[in-house]
Amino acid sequence: MKKNQIRREDLVPGTCLCDHCSGKCCRYFTVPLDPPTTWDDYDAIRWYLAHGQTLVYVEEGGWYIVVMSKCKYLAPDNRCRIYLNRPKVCQNYTTDECEYDTDWTFEKVFETPEQLWEYAEAILPPRRRANKANAGGPLLPIVTLN
Repeated sequence: MKKNQIRREDLVPGTCLCDHCSGKCCRYFTVPLDPPTTWDDYDAIRWYLAHGQTLVYVEEGGWYIVVMSKCKYLAPDNRCRIYLNRPKVCQNYTTDECEYDTDWTFEKVFETPEQLWEYAEAILPPRRRANKANAGGPLLPIVTLN
């Protein structure tokens, strides 16, 4: 919890927790990912992480990408400028489940492509390297037209 931040249980009845919030939930979004099982799957996730302002975490077996990007409707006072017309995702989000006074904790978290690749190398079978002489597969016969 941040210094000088009022504790949830100390709120005066009838006041809104959002009046004391930093808008944490409006500064990122999370999207579920298919759990990776192959080198190609891990490589695709590695690409996400290469874009910065992203992280990938695992929670209860589910894989998720977090994109750190502030909502364009978040006002300087951390209130929603389109509250009455906000997206359904925001309407369904309640202060009971919000992250106001909690920190993120995950089973696994990857912040860089290198971290993810190291993990993949530890759990997947070794990648097969192409033979340089046969890198393109078998040679096809040369066909001449008469």
